[in-house]
Parts: sequence; structure tokens; C-alpha cells
Amino acid sequence: MAGASPTTAFGQVVIGPPGSGKTTYCLGMSEFLRALGRRVAVVNLDPANEGLPYECAVDVGELVGLADVMDALRLGPNGGLLYCMEYLEANLDWLHAKLNPLRDHYFLFDCPGQLTAVHLVDSHYCTDPAKFISVLCTSLATMLHVELPHVNLLSKMDLIEHYGKLAFNLDYYTEVLDLSYLLDHLTSDPFFRHYRQLNEKLVQLIEDYSLVSFIPLNIQDKESVQRVLQAVDKANGYCFGVHEQRSLEAMMSAALGADFHFSSTLGIQERYLTPSDQSVEQEAMQL
Repeated sequence: MAGASPTTAFGQVVIGPPGSGKTTYCLGMSEFLRALGRRVAVVNLDPANEGLPYECAVDVGELVGLADVMDALRLGPNGGLLYCMEYLEANLDWLHAKLNPLRDHYFLFDCPGQLTAVHLVDSHYCTDPAKFISVLCTSLATMLHVELPHVNLLSKMDLIEHYGKLAFNLDYYTEVLDLSYLLDHLTSDPFFRHYRQLNEKLVQLIEDYSLVSFIPLNIQDKESVQRVLQAVDKANGYCFGVHEQRSLEAMMSAALGADFHFSSTLGIQERYLTPSDQSVEQEAMQL
């Protein structure tokens, strides 16, 4: 488009708790983007990352390493990581010098897990109502504090029922529907019954903001990755640039949020979730 500047840089800041799959996501997404013909630069901002599985264009480990900081200053992992991040902030000129030659690339920033934008959380938290409410609070807080175009992902969809079955259909969790039903499930546990008022206030806060929703992701599934990429491109404006040739259908799909090519949430549920012989109401009665 004529209004797009050739110096505009696009990319994703990949964040999330430790073990949520950020590095694996960067590997899979970078391979997928290169297959589309995009020039990709993966930037590792995690000084604890060793043995990176992807080709790294910029590695903060060249500037400061977590192990060295812990040994030299006798700090623990969290204190050492905070020092590394402060050291990077004090040496932003180093990072700018590394990034400037790559401005025509699409960036993937692999961030430390302890930092709290593509935000990944483990999908199996959906099987535990208390953990899912905690995930909703974390995601909302991240969206409000990071202040960037934001996409929340339920990662590792192929393992979603590894720790138990979902109480509701998948779209209940991805669209964050009426959470009062989740409160009813919590009260079936004697421990959480005593904290119903607290949980009600947390749910009210989440619903008052009405910002949080999720996209399911299995990084090994190309259709799943394409669906995520479509949402990210819409969020950061890449789909309206001149970097790729796009059909009218693709543009409308990104602009309107329509999904012309890929499975609906119901299709994803059928792929990854075991069908139940009982209705949700019957299972709730048993609880």
C-alpha cells in the first residue's frame, strides 16, 4: 500500500511462563514463515537459553549470560535474570546495532519465561477451573501492562486432555464465555467453596474488561500455525502492508476476522478432544 513506509518493521514478541513452548513456537513459526517466502530474523532475548534449536540472528547471550552472572554475583536464577535484563536495558545501543541491518526482516523475539505480543499458556490448564481462572487473570494483567497488539494462545493443543477432560466445549475456553458456569464447577470442590466470593470478584473483573480470548495452537499443525499467523498479522498490521502479494479473499479474511480456509473451533475440538458419552450437565451432576 502507498501509505506503508519501507522502514516499518513487523514481528512478534513471544512471551509466556516457563515451559509454555515459546522457543518451540519460534522454531515452528520461523520455519513456516520462511516457507511463505518471508525473511525472518529470530532474536533470542533469554540469557538462559542454551542450545537454541533455531537459527538465531541476534543472541543476547553474546552480550550477557545468565550462568556467568549467577557465578560472578552469586545470584539465584530470578535475580540473575533481572540483572541480565537491566544490563541489556543499559546497553540498548548494542541491540539497536544488531537489529538495524535486519529491518527488512520479520522479527520473532524469544523472551525470557520469567518476564511477565504473542502470549502462550498451556492448554491443559483448561481442565482445571481454578487454574483457568488464574490463566485468565495472568493474561489480562499481561495485556494491560505490555500495551502492545496482543494475541493469546493455548499452546500444546495435542496435550490438552493429558491431565483431565474439559468440562465444557472448547469454544467456552477460547471465547471466554459466561464464567458463572465455571464458578459452579469450583464450588463442587470443598476447598474452593470457601473462596467463592473471591472467585466471583475475579470473574467479574475478567468479564468487566472483556479483553481476553484465546487461539488454539499445535505448532506441529500447519493449519493451526496459519490460523495464529493470520491473527498476528491482523493485530500488528502486517496484512495491510506491501511485503507480500495477497488476494482480496485473504485481505478480507484478515480485516473482518473471517475464517475462509481453516477449521473452526468445533473442528479443532473434534481433532484433539476425546468425545464424551455424557453431556456436561450429566457430568456436573456426578460431581
